Amino acid sequence: MKEARFKNILQTACTVCFAFARFALSLRVLENKGMDGQYPSVLLEKAVSEFAKLPGIGRKTAMRLVLYLLRQDTSMVEAFAGALVTLKREVKYCKVCHNISDTETCRICANPARDASVVCVVENIRDVMAVEATQQFHGLYHVLGGVISPMDGIGPGDLQIESLVQRVEAGGISEVILALSTTMEGDTTNFYIYRKLEKTGVKLSVIARGISVGDELEYADEVTLGRSIVNRTPFNGVL
Repeated sequence: MKEARFKNILQTACTVCFAFARFALSLRVLENKGMDGQYPSVLLEKAVSEFAKLPGIGRKTAMRLVLYLLRQDTSMVEAFAGALVTLKREVKYCKVCHNISDTETCRICANPARDASVVCVVENIRDVMAVEATQQFHGLYHVLGGVISPMDGIGPGDLQIESLVQRVEAGGISEVILALSTTMEGDTTNFYIYRKLEKTGVKLSVIARGISVGDELEYADEVTLGRSIVNRTPFNGVL
């Protein structure tokens, strides 16, 4: 009798779990379909679809953004749209370092107070902003536009590596700092640039890698901790 009751309970539990799984699957299907066919306006649906094309923006977030804009004054929405259109049409890329600029030469490259003999190589424009925020670097930059990534179909010819070689060969540069991400793609790009510049005589360096300020030693991965030990620096009593 106990065995029979156990089998009945197990069968009931399996039936409930199966029904719940089907219900969850149905909800997921509905979520994936989004609100197609339920929009009260074709214009609203089109606006949501365009916002949903942005990275990290789903249809629900896109709907909230569109409804927010609809509640704003027409002048605010026109200014928002106009800024995007103007940005796309008029933005330029510096002919020297390939940073975003309003003119042919960006403000950093055109600044005579910067040290033109030192060039910091970065992956993208966000990295330029990050380094500038430290207020510790006073040289120039070179934006590659990415890193070598065969998995993503990005090769050396897709990046601004050849223009970097031309800058170095033109003279006036004594050091090139490689400030790329500490990933396999970043290290591959570092090595490729090293091979391209090793015969020019220019000094090549990479940014320091190690334990972050404020991090506990026990939580550091083995590679980071190992590099920190190998590349240790003398302690002069200054924190």
